[in-house]
Order: sequence, then structure tokens, then C-alpha cells
Amino acid sequence: MRFICTILSFFLLAIGVVLAVVDATRSIAAHEWVFTPLSDSWQSVAPGLLASVEAALRSSSATGLWDAVNAFVLQAPGWAVFFVLGLLFMLAAGRRKKPHEFAHGFH
Repeated sequence: MRFICTILSFFLLAIGVVLAVVDATRSIAAHEWVFTPLSDSWQSVAPGLLASVEAALRSSSATGLWDAVNAFVLQAPGWAVFFVLGLLFMLAAGRRKKPHEFAHGFH
């Protein structure tokens, strides 16, 4: 489980870095800060998937779930969302326990 969380965290952080570079490039070109919302990035990559997720969340039992997701997650910069998700998975993976020095120090 720790291995899967670690791989997933690196994958999410890599996507976050790509989105941050895209926003940084746009900011340099525009001579002002540019933050692309996650919804715009998602719409450009997979518009059908975004529409199907919206339909699934609107038809679910939690009626206000899509509004909350749209207000907080999809309107945030894409790089920030992927950085937070990557860090959460990295924390979930945990740290490797160090072996005891006394037990492994003498051979």
C-alpha cells in the first residue's frame, strides 16, 4: 500500500509541476500573474469526462456536492490541487522506519 501511495504521489506531483510550468509560462508572456483553474485545464484535456463527472455528481444523493466541488476544487489553480493531492498521498505513504543501529551496527 505504501508503494502505491508513493508512486501515486509522485505522479500527482509531476502533473502539478507541469501545470505550474504552464501557468508560469503564461504569466511571463502576459506580464502578470496567470492562474489557470483546474476546470479549464480539465476541459481542454478531456471535456467529455468533465461533463460526465458533473452529471454523476448532480444525480447522486448529495445534491450540493457538485456546487461545492465546483466552487472550491475546480476553480482553484490546477497545480495547487495536484500539489495538495500529491502531498496527501505522500503523507499517507508514511516514512520508512529506520533499522535499529544496535541490531545492525555489529556484524
